[in-house]
Amino acid sequence: MTDKKNIAIMGAGLVGSLLSLYLAKHGHKVDLYERRPDLRTTSIDGGRSINLALSDRGWRALKGIGIEEEVRKVSIPMYRRVMHDEQGNLTFQPYGKEGQAIYSVSRGGLNMALMNLSEPNPDITYHFSRQAIDVNLPTNEVQLRHIETGKIETVQPDLLFGADGAFSVVRGAMQKTERFNYEQHYLEYGYKELTIPATASGDWTIEKNALHIWPRGNYMMIALPNIDGSFTCTLFFPYEGKHSFSTIKNENDLLSFFREVFPDAVPLMPGLAAEYFGNPVGSLVTIKCFPWSYKGTSLLIGDASHAVVPFYGQGMNAGFEDITVLDQMLDSFDGEDWQVLFERFEHRRKPDADAIADLAVLNFIEMRDKVAKPRFLLRKKIERRISEQYPDKWIPLYSMVTFTDLPYSYALETGQMQDKIMKRVMKHIRTLDDYDKPEVQQLLEKQLVQKERLKKYVPQEA
Repeated sequence: MTDKKNIAIMGAGLVGSLLSLYLAKHGHKVDLYERRPDLRTTSIDGGRSINLALSDRGWRALKGIGIEEEVRKVSIPMYRRVMHDEQGNLTFQPYGKEGQAIYSVSRGGLNMALMNLSEPNPDITYHFSRQAIDVNLPTNEVQLRHIETGKIETVQPDLLFGADGAFSVVRGAMQKTERFNYEQHYLEYGYKELTIPATASGDWTIEKNALHIWPRGNYMMIALPNIDGSFTCTLFFPYEGKHSFSTIKNENDLLSFFREVFPDAVPLMPGLAAEYFGNPVGSLVTIKCFPWSYKGTSLLIGDASHAVVPFYGQGMNAGFEDITVLDQMLDSFDGEDWQVLFERFEHRRKPDADAIADLAVLNFIEMRDKVAKPRFLLRKKIERRISEQYPDKWIPLYSMVTFTDLPYSYALETGQMQDKIMKRVMKHIRTLDDYDKPEVQQLLEKQLVQKERLKKYVPQEA
């Protein structure tokens, strides 16, 4: 590309850092502005970061820039869910086919890896401790305040990308423009980060290659493994109610509650009280907006345009897929009309962003209420049998989202069709052996073959 642009990215988190690599690959000069100090040299208080689940969409974006293997060094494969009941009994649910896994990765660890890989590029420059305080969209000027000195500086790039998260300053400026649609929705749940430390020898105290869930109906706790032998636990809990953040007021309340509902976890969490009362409560918000761009000079990407709750493990993956799609469009872009490019991108991605937002909320209900119920586990086993028998006609919803690059919107629509079929099938199922009953096979034949209810996906043009 001969038209080399000076590009500013607001936000040097996961999406901003990866985006810089792709834009530099296309010949542009990129400056990243980040409110926080450099996390590689400064210890940043924890307690608000949920471990991330890296899946196929994310890996595809990392592979596209040649850094997949570097990231694998800081990730752990999780092949299944392990559910812990109130008595400490365990049940298991594979995530996909044999060998398929999602990968636990530290948000900070991955962010540092991306920074280390991108910073040596002479066309990429990081500017830390810069807080965007005002964005003038018509002139593309951004006012920045240096957090340490208080000095105000102004930058005016050719193109501006808002990768500054759910509470984006760039999006805030767009919200003041005409015909900009915006909505946000908070769950009545918050989250608090806790820890299961490694053993004295540095080993994991519970199964390493799994995502652990303590589902309790109205709330839950999860645990993801870290490479140092610890687990990052997240308690998802109502703000108000009988069992909620509002009713746990002291250490006695906390230990009494945990011993009752998470008894097998308590001996593994020696720092429980200190972390619970020391770490903040994080909020869970879904953000939808449109358009994502302004007159071909600025574009929102990642959480700035479509923040989702974390229950499908797709927030980062969706942001990384934004970059993959944009990169595909840049491959055939002539460099002349950025407004057309940005509008094509936002129209391509908006339906999928809305779909994964809805899927994430639905999966919260599944993880919190259903995963430990025998009937639910049986249904999942039946779905796997259907997928094995009709591999070209039935990919389970979770697999479509996690292990393919089928659009999220297609996965949501197809998953709704599958749910209707499963409700009919499960009326005939009491045990796994019932799958072979003639009426079950006839029903599946009718639904999947004769009616061809699960339509094939036809890729959109980039």
